[in-house]
Amino acid sequence: MKTYSIDDKKMRIYTAGPISGQGYNQVMARYQDQVNRLRELGYDVICPMTGKGYLRNELEFKAHGYDEHPVSTNHAIKERDRWMVGSVDVVLVDFTECNGIVSIGSCMELAWADELKKHTIVVMEEGNIHQHCFILECADIVFPTMVEAYKYLGNLVKGI
Repeated sequence: MKTYSIDDKKMRIYTAGPISGQGYNQVMARYQDQVNRLRELGYDVICPMTGKGYLRNELEFKAHGYDEHPVSTNHAIKERDRWMVGSVDVVLVDFTECNGIVSIGSCMELAWADELKKHTIVVMEEGNIHQHCFILECADIVFPTMVEAYKYLGNLVKGI
């Protein structure tokens, strides 16, 4: 079955989730799994950690930029992530591995996506620290698990 297309291009998706307070390996394992699964479904995937292998020695990401890396200054992180959100059809925000820490960056990405009229999918379990009226209202659909989100996204990209 042919996947959904806009002008014969693959549907593009941006995947967002917690980074601050987590280590490089944990963050990259989660994003790599998401990227692989979404590509298998037929999406062109954009991820905020693309091109940031130079951060591989980080044991715990801080909530502000890294001035010694031009791509990871505060301004560069915000501008690049906003540009990425603006360039996609769907924004997938996974809050399931936040470890009780609010992901301000992911909240911003969700707000930009809502403002830009992107299709927004949020994944978070009951009782998640992100269960807030702004998050719930910016989300087009909220799923409690990634399994349910992947099922929906698979049908969406196939047009069924």
